[in-house]
Amino acid sequence: MSELAAQTCTPCRRGTSPLTAAERVRLLAQLDPAWEVVTGHHLARSYAFPDFAQALAFTNAVAAVAEEQNHHPDIHLAWGKVGIEIWTHTIDGLHTSDFVLAAKCDRLYASR
Repeated sequence: MSELAAQTCTPCRRGTSPLTAAERVRLLAQLDPAWEVVTGHHLARSYAFPDFAQALAFTNAVAAVAEEQNHHPDIHLAWGKVGIEIWTHTIDGLHTSDFVLAAKCDRLYASR
């Protein structure tokens, strides 16, 4: 599992520059290949589940981690599917913490 999952999300101050393309590529390589950087702005991934109950349980687990990390993704719940979108709103782009949270989501999915 990615070392990113062991890190803690850190607050980002207004005025901080979003990650460069090279930084995004380096961090993306540490995540499950299902993650993608969308228009250089946010991370997106979809997780598959055999039913609604398991998708909901995963959604709740992600929400608990997001609260603990004080870093909140957009979560899209549907029957058998959960979509996650992550970016740092303060800088309207990607920060290292976004990749940390993505890795934590992957760790939750792997542990189910």
